[in-house]
Amino acid sequence: MVRGVAVTGMGVVAPVGNDVESAWRAMCDGKSGIDAVSRFDASQFPTRIAGEVKGFAPQEHFSTKELRRTSRFLQFCIVASKQAVDQAGLDPSEIDCGRAGVIVGSGIGGLPVLEKEHRVLIERGPSRVSPFLMPNMLANMAPARIAILYGFTGPNASVVTACATAANAVGDAARAIRCGDADLMIAGGSETPITPLGFAGFCAVKAMSTRNDEPQKASRPFDADRDGFVMSEGAAIVVLEEMEHARARGACILAELAGYGRTSDAFSVVAPQPGGDGPARAMLLALDDANLRPDDVDYVNAHGTSTVQNDRAETAAIKKAFGDSVRDVSISSTKSVTGHLLGAAGSLELVACVKAIEENVVPPTINLDNPAPDCDLDYTPNRALKRDVDVALSNSLGFGGHNAVLVVRRVE
Repeated sequence: MVRGVAVTGMGVVAPVGNDVESAWRAMCDGKSGIDAVSRFDASQFPTRIAGEVKGFAPQEHFSTKELRRTSRFLQFCIVASKQAVDQAGLDPSEIDCGRAGVIVGSGIGGLPVLEKEHRVLIERGPSRVSPFLMPNMLANMAPARIAILYGFTGPNASVVTACATAANAVGDAARAIRCGDADLMIAGGSETPITPLGFAGFCAVKAMSTRNDEPQKASRPFDADRDGFVMSEGAAIVVLEEMEHARARGACILAELAGYGRTSDAFSVVAPQPGGDGPARAMLLALDDANLRPDDVDYVNAHGTSTVQNDRAETAAIKKAFGDSVRDVSISSTKSVTGHLLGAAGSLELVACVKAIEENVVPPTINLDNPAPDCDLDYTPNRALKRDVDVALSNSLGFGGHNAVLVVRRVE
């Protein structure tokens, strides 16, 4: 018997809102979360804009003692996890925690605390480095902390595949359920890359937009005037359950996580393969996994980073995967509103796909004023579109050639 996978809870901490509904409304309304960097003095950097999380008060969620051992990326994923668990109506005392697990990833992990403690090392010596450095920095502390919080003793792992991280984490969690290793999984990604070193590294490879005077217009996927991505921070977490497990406890099933595909470009550590073969294969694998055809898909949430190379290659990939049905599918990049959450992007965009199915709305690609000649598909420019969305597909493509695709569909 095939074990279906239900999405029963979602949580978000993002530049456009610190819960699912406010973030979704911003995506649909095209209200950008990009602004000038405030977390450090960026005046000497070529890029001085980012998608920072706003209005997040950690003291409302953690005690003073807890905050010493809970770095920003851990704070985000724990808070988002609590939102998701609350929506799912989960009570750990009423489930088999040995059959519940966590797979949550981060592309960079606790970069801010690493930079801070490195300064301590240089300025004050090794004896003054915090004993909380390692448990605050390591990416695997995200799933570890969530498992400890809920007492989940099932599968537990962290994924690091750059910008494909969260999609791989969700897909791997779904497979743990489908193959019988677990009945329930918490999955997603968290990222806090907005630091001097994070900025310096991405500026050095000239990957980020320098449209500093117009922050809200800087992330412009598929537009001829795009000049790079906009770095953002945040977390998005989902609760996945075996379908009958969810039904048996009376959970509200938001959608089915129906398919997962993953491939490698095997081409470059920073550039996508120009023809889009790797992402195209990942899309087809995900659809095959869901027992669906390209013409079954209503909406594609594109990776759509706003870099010249990615948008061109992804457009080519979508054409290859969808063939003649490509003109019937609605496409958009919510990164135009949220910026790029790197290792948390895939799970945030999965949330957008689930909400698109729930509300029959395709969120827009804002700032798409002058489509690039080699980006000639229907990217839902500037205004949300009302249409039936029964099947949605989310693309995540990471540095190193990692391609991960998730398919969600409506459950009647």
